[in-house]
Amino acid sequence: MKARFTPALFAHAEAVLGQLLSFDHPADAVVSRYFRAHRELGHADRAFVAETVFAVLRRGRSLEARCAGRLSDRKRLLVALAVTRGWGQRELAPVLKVGEAEWLAAAKGMDESGMPPAVRCDLPDWLYARLAEQFGADEVTALAAALNQPAPLDLRVNSMKMDRDTVLTRFAADGIAAQPGLLSPLAVRLRDKPALAKHPLFLEGAFEVQDEGSQLLGYLLDPKRGEMVVDFCAGAGGKTLLLGALMRNTGRLYAFDVSAKRLANLKPRLARSGLSNVHPVRIEHERDTKIKRLAGKADRVLVDAPCSGLGTLRRNPDLKWRQSEASVAELTQKQAAILAAAAKLARPGGRVVYATCSLLREENEAIVAAFLAAHPDFTLIPAGGVLARHGIAVADDMLRLLPHRHHTDGFFAAVLERRS
Repeated sequence: MKARFTPALFAHAEAVLGQLLSFDHPADAVVSRYFRAHRELGHADRAFVAETVFAVLRRGRSLEARCAGRLSDRKRLLVALAVTRGWGQRELAPVLKVGEAEWLAAAKGMDESGMPPAVRCDLPDWLYARLAEQFGADEVTALAAALNQPAPLDLRVNSMKMDRDTVLTRFAADGIAAQPGLLSPLAVRLRDKPALAKHPLFLEGAFEVQDEGSQLLGYLLDPKRGEMVVDFCAGAGGKTLLLGALMRNTGRLYAFDVSAKRLANLKPRLARSGLSNVHPVRIEHERDTKIKRLAGKADRVLVDAPCSGLGTLRRNPDLKWRQSEASVAELTQKQAAILAAAAKLARPGGRVVYATCSLLREENEAIVAAFLAAHPDFTLIPAGGVLARHGIAVADDMLRLLPHRHHTDGFFAAVLERRS
């Protein structure tokens, strides 16, 4: 159902945008809080507000350039609707004021070719420079275009409860357009974004929402039945649940995280999943004594490290404006420390997978290179070979997923094995 465009609905979008542009809190948290305070907004209205304000976050620099110095939240929203949705005077008529139609037509018709490359790509100057150095100017243009599109809704089928074909058949019967993912054997990609929280399959634990790229980390870790496995930075547990299913609910799977709130969010998901081999543990830091007790005992350790999140800009566009060179430098120190601590858990012959959802070399390849230089008892295992055994042909020495190439979030992962 499409939202009815009214001045009141536009005012809601303007109010949300005003809160977002202070960048004090993550955008999704700001939007969720606003919707909880305005329960009169229906599903279609909420979708319109969220999509419109996120369009402004995605296309911030080029939209501001089109405003030609006459900046306000109202003008940003009008230009976003005109440029990203192609709306004209007829669609915008309910909210246009006298004289705005002419101004908006000029803004919409502006030629972007005269804008600086970073502005055209809607990236901060520092981030554009880093990515251009890594990928080259032409590929950054394609990458930025993909990052500036909304992410599709991906699901991971819970193989403990159901197979993918059954889920797809049930969705088709319910009129939900879906197709198999291209990479992960458990991925389902939806054409639209239906509300699924009350869908019988969700309540039964037959699927979880999880980007297809993220699902590949479980196949890289490749845990076996009966093993001791550690998800070192478990968060709300999306990858933990995948690991538990790959272990067929055997062995012992520890879900470590410093956030009690994130681990609390894992509990209802764990209950739906049917898994009983998962042990959530809150830790103070990477040197916690609860971790030290497992030193040299784990068969598999996943380190999905805290990172800039710049690979997730399709769904978290505010991150490119909230991160900075200084914050990335701070993160790299934390990443190196976490990987070194997590690696101590691996037994001889055990495997560690280091992963981020960042695009930046300093959070990815540089961390792995420094770790290997300091830990001669570890060696790099080609990620492509590990994934190929699961019928996934996407990686070489390390996993590097990019939205314009693989239609997933940006992900990096390296497989490290402790010598026997």
